[in-house]
Amino acid sequence: QVQLVESGGGLVQAGGSLRLSCAASTRTFSTYTMGWFRQAPGKEREFVAGCSWSGGVTWYADSVKGRFTISRDNAKNTVYLQMNSLKPEDTAVYYCAAGFGSTGSVNQYIYWGQGTQVTVSS
Repeated sequence: QVQLVESGGGLVQAGGSLRLSCAASTRTFSTYTMGWFRQAPGKEREFVAGCSWSGGVTWYADSVKGRFTISRDNAKNTVYLQMNSLKPEDTAVYYCAAGFGSTGSVNQYIYWGQGTQVTVSS
C-alpha cells in the first residue's frame, strides 16, 4: 500500500505561480510512474502531467504545456508540479497518483492522494 500526501495548494492571482508537492510513503517510490490530475467542480478528473520512474521522460496535457513542469526526487520520495502563468481555468483540486505506464489514463494509476485545492482568481 502506498500513501500519497499532497501539499502546496492555495489561492493565487492569475499569472502567478504555485508549486505542489506529493510525498509518498513507500521504499519502492522509484519504481512508479507518477502523475498529477485535477478535477474542477462538475467536471471529470483530467490528466495534467506525468513522469517516468526516473523523471527522465515527462508528458503533459496540451492545456498546461509550457506552463507546468513535473519533476521528482526519488531520494525524498517526492514528486512536484511547478505551475506558472496560472489561469482561472486551472482552478481545481489537484491529485497526485502512482502507477505504471506512460499515458494520461486514469486507469493506469493505482494509488491516489487526497488532493489539494488550487484556486486562481482573475
